[in-house]
Amino acid sequence: MTTILLVIHLFVTVALIVVVLLQRSEGGGLGIGSGSGGLGNFLSGRGTANLLTRTTAVLGTIFFALSLALALLNQGTRQPRSLLEQPPASSAPAVPAPATQPSGPAVPTN
Repeated sequence: MTTILLVIHLFVTVALIVVVLLQRSEGGGLGIGSGSGGLGNFLSGRGTANLLTRTTAVLGTIFFALSLALALLNQGTRQPRSLLEQPPASSAPAVPAPATQPSGPAVPTN
């Protein structure tokens, strides 16, 4: 389920980027959707602006809803990623103790 939503989210994201780049800004910007070719011949300038504005609003709403859905679906599957978030390790000694040697003089065996 998460994978399907993630793929749909990716498509909506790319479509939103394309629609925003097609719009004509106040300062000129890219303005790909206006001019002598492209969408300018398909609809009037005002019709194109209304279509792109509505499309942006719909895609933005879908993007927001998918983002919330993905966040809620993955809420319980979070794993600690930081050393500070991990539980403390077991209390094992870091360096093993050296082997003990006999304290008395060596006794020769015959």
